[in-house]
Amino acid sequence: MLEWHDYVKIFVAIVVIVDPIGSIPVFLTLTSGRSPADRRRAAWVAALAVAVVLISSALAGESVMRLFGIGIPSFRAGAGIVVLLMAVSMLNARLGGTRQAPGEAEEAEEKDTVAVVPLAIPLLSGPGAISTTIVYAHQLSSWLHTFMLCVIIVGVAVSVWVSLRLAAPIGRALGTTGINIATRLMGLILAAIAVEFMAEGVKDLFPALR
Repeated sequence: MLEWHDYVKIFVAIVVIVDPIGSIPVFLTLTSGRSPADRRRAAWVAALAVAVVLISSALAGESVMRLFGIGIPSFRAGAGIVVLLMAVSMLNARLGGTRQAPGEAEEAEEKDTVAVVPLAIPLLSGPGAISTTIVYAHQLSSWLHTFMLCVIIVGVAVSVWVSLRLAAPIGRALGTTGINIATRLMGLILAAIAVEFMAEGVKDLFPALR
């Protein structure tokens, strides 16, 4: 296992990438005109879907990469680029194309059920969260590390459920400005994580740089 502070770092990293607070305005928009019971159900289903997607990524990521002949160093560097693009969008208080394209947003408004698609996938557990989970899953090849990562993912899913369950009061308390400030702060943290991913990936690809 890693040290406890390493798992705290992993939890913070995944929460920042999933960004449940920044997704509150989208959740409120997608569920506007729906009953409180429907909103509660959507929050629960979205959180469950996030947990399933990320746990599946942690458990099956290695097999998928092996199928395509992708090594961890190159995947880590590529994941760093994806995460950095997300961080830049967050610093500008925008969702960014890696989370949701304009066409997907328009299509989502016409759907009856939005909890899984597009809310959980790709808005919350999109390419950035999936690739980050796979990278962290391969830091150690032990069942205990994998178990701890799954526990962390469950914790992240709980944070998603709480944020979406309390989306209306949180949205009123923070307002657009408050949510944008929180999103920009998380974007700054995410940028640092992205640079770390890319640096480690490049050093593994070119050992002479170590």
